[in-house]
Amino acid sequence: MSAQNSILIIEDDPAVAKGLEAGLLRDGYQVIWKDNGTAGVHYAREFNPHLIILDVRLPDGSGFDFCQQMRRLGFHQPILMLTVQREELDKVLGLEMGADDYVTKPYGLRELLSRVRALLRRAYGELSTTDSNTTFIGDLVIDRGRGQVWRGKQLLNLTPTEFRLLVYLSQNAGQALTRNQILDSVWGYAADVDSERTVNVHIRRLREKVELDPGNPTLILTVPGIGYRFAG
Repeated sequence: MSAQNSILIIEDDPAVAKGLEAGLLRDGYQVIWKDNGTAGVHYAREFNPHLIILDVRLPDGSGFDFCQQMRRLGFHQPILMLTVQREELDKVLGLEMGADDYVTKPYGLRELLSRVRALLRRAYGELSTTDSNTTFIGDLVIDRGRGQVWRGKQLLNLTPTEFRLLVYLSQNAGQALTRNQILDSVWGYAADVDSERTVNVHIRRLREKVELDPGNPTLILTVPGIGYRFAG
């Protein structure tokens, strides 16, 4: 990625923020640091950074709440949350609030940079350039060229990860896909117990947006003992 990719860090610990900033700058990104959620949201609304790194614990509120607020405001850029290791509730709740991925503290800078690159590639690379095909499933329209999904005349508010997940499922309609296959294709890394939960949460969020009755899905079906199947 080049310097045109701007990353907003919302983190109140100066040592953590400065370490992140140094690593991201070496990787060629523009970096902006805000030490509280309110200032971070204000900056994001005004300058629209390409990616947001958001800490869970902030002096003026929960990172979960700020993540949800940004999604409600229509922010589509990837959000990577920083959570505390072994606090599983943090990870799942962050995904429920609209985060695309998470890294637990303490983390390796190499792992975080890898996650950042993958999120940016998914959001602005493969899905937003050359493929102009459109898929129709009933009144659901998946426009890969524009990166949009419509239900009838309603534009659905999908995050980049949710969009890529839907595209991958629809391109493999009828096939039972394991969580490992989904992770490798959509997230770009191998499965473990935590990351398989990531798939489950995103599937649930995606169903809430594309299914007419999320409690009784007809498009994204669970295949017991395997994973999921797109029935469109």
